[in-house]
Amino acid sequence: MAATMRNVDEIRDRVILCEFDVKNVHTTDYPGNYPGYDDTWSLQKFKKNFRIDLVQMDETSLEFDMVGIDAAIANAFRRILLAEVPTMAVEKVFIYNNTSIIQDEILAHRLGLIPIKADPRLFEYRNAGDEEGTEIDTIQLQLKIKCTRNLRATKDSADPRELYLNHMVYSKDMKWVPIGNQADVFADIDIGPVHGDILLAQLRPGQELDIVMHCVKGIGQDHAKFSPVATASYRLLPEITLMETVEGEKADLPWRRGFESHF
Repeated sequence: MAATMRNVDEIRDRVILCEFDVKNVHTTDYPGNYPGYDDTWSLQKFKKNFRIDLVQMDETSLEFDMVGIDAAIANAFRRILLAEVPTMAVEKVFIYNNTSIIQDEILAHRLGLIPIKADPRLFEYRNAGDEEGTEIDTIQLQLKIKCTRNLRATKDSADPRELYLNHMVYSKDMKWVPIGNQADVFADIDIGPVHGDILLAQLRPGQELDIVMHCVKGIGQDHAKFSPVATASYRLLPEITLMETVEGEKADLPWRRGFESHF
C-alpha cells in the first residue's frame, strides 16, 4: 500500500512521456479521483502552489515558467495571446499613386502585415462602416517616396545603391500623420512601425509611391495581422527520474556529464 501511495504521489501532478504516447495530460486533481487524497479545490492552496518564474525578457520576446498549473491552462494562455489580445494594424490603404511593379493588392497586403508600435489601450474600436476615422480610433500613416538617379554616382558603377536614390522602400519610410489632437495627446509616444528595416518595394527612377494608411484596433481572431505575437508556444518542464539505482562504472562522473548534456 505504501508503494502504491508513493507511485500516486509521483504521477498525480506529472505528465508522463512514454515511448509511443503521453500519459496523464488531463486534469486529475479533483475530489474522488485518487482514494485517500483530499483534492477539493481551494483558492488558498492554488495561490500557495502556483508561481511564475521569469526566464528571459527583452523587447521582442518573453519566456517564463508556470509552475503549479495544468497544461491545458498554459495552452489557454497561449491561445489568448494569439487571438484575443488587441493591437493596432493597417486596415485601410488609400493608394493615390503606385508606379512600382508591385500590384496595388499585393502592396496593400504587405502594408497590413507591418507591426505597428502603438498602445491599443489608448484607442477605441472603430465603428463598422466608418470610412474616415477619428483621433480616438485611428492612426494615420503616410508613405510618399520617389526614386531618382544619383547624379554623384560614378559612370562605371553598376551598384543600384550608388546609381539610385530611394530605390529601396522600407517600413521606416512610413510616417505618422497625426489626426485631430493626436500630436498633443501622443507627444511623448513614438508611433510608427515596430521594425524599420522591413522591405516593402524596390523602385527605379521615375517610379513612386503615394499612399495613406489607416490603422485601427483589432484582435487576432478577426485577422492574423492583429496578433501581437509572431509565435506563442509552451513546453513541459522536464523532470528526469532514474528507474533503477546506477552503480559501478555507469555511475562515474564522465557518464553523468554525458547523461546531463544528452537530455
